[in-house]
Amino acid sequence: MNSKAQTALHPLKHVAIIMDGNNRWAKQRGLSGVAGHKAGAERIRDLLPTARNQGIETVSLFAFSSENWNRPSLEVRGLMSLFSTYLKQEAKLLRDDSIRLRVIGSRERFSDRLNRQIVDAEKLTQSGVLNLHLYVDYGGRWEIAQAAKKMAENIEDGSLESKDICAESIDSYFSIEGLSAPDLCIRTAGEQRISNFMLWQMAYAELYFTDCYWPDFDQNAFESAIEDYYSRQRRFGARSSDHQSNNK
Repeated sequence: MNSKAQTALHPLKHVAIIMDGNNRWAKQRGLSGVAGHKAGAERIRDLLPTARNQGIETVSLFAFSSENWNRPSLEVRGLMSLFSTYLKQEAKLLRDDSIRLRVIGSRERFSDRLNRQIVDAEKLTQSGVLNLHLYVDYGGRWEIAQAAKKMAENIEDGSLESKDICAESIDSYFSIEGLSAPDLCIRTAGEQRISNFMLWQMAYAELYFTDCYWPDFDQNAFESAIEDYYSRQRRFGARSSDHQSNNK
């Protein structure tokens, strides 16, 4: 199938990115780890115009996993401070660029001040068209456990029956109901795993791994990943001929 046909059948609407390599990028330059994370945060700003130009509707960024709390306390404090600064500096710019920001993950370990900033930024940008989702203090297993807990509570209160549980109904219990599954997952810095990111949603995502560190992942690198996506044939478990005939 040529790229034009693939574009028509499976347009790239949702890109998930595991932003890896900030520390290694900084170490190569004799900089602190926090400086690497700051450079990575600035890279987000450059990514969004390309996403919009490519017709992408949602960009999901894995910014801080639930396991990242185990990093050195100084680095964690620096990351939380950087997150706070990002919200303060970028919220109005995102609003002006018609970008809707949502923060996904557990917020229990955030300070009250940071939680207020998150709520304020989400409200300020809620009319945006391009979705920017930041996954912070997030883990795929945590999200599945949260969904299972909500389902169990609904069964207990009688609003859900076990016979009604199916893949489609489970979707409604995740962080954002109705969010489309990622079409493409990009991971930078050479690692080839998804590291507990969107485990349920990425059942059929195309995976793209690059050795490029996240702070160096520029427009050309992003466009190369998109081009690679459109060079693939997505079958979703069907045979190639069957899938093509079903989409005629």
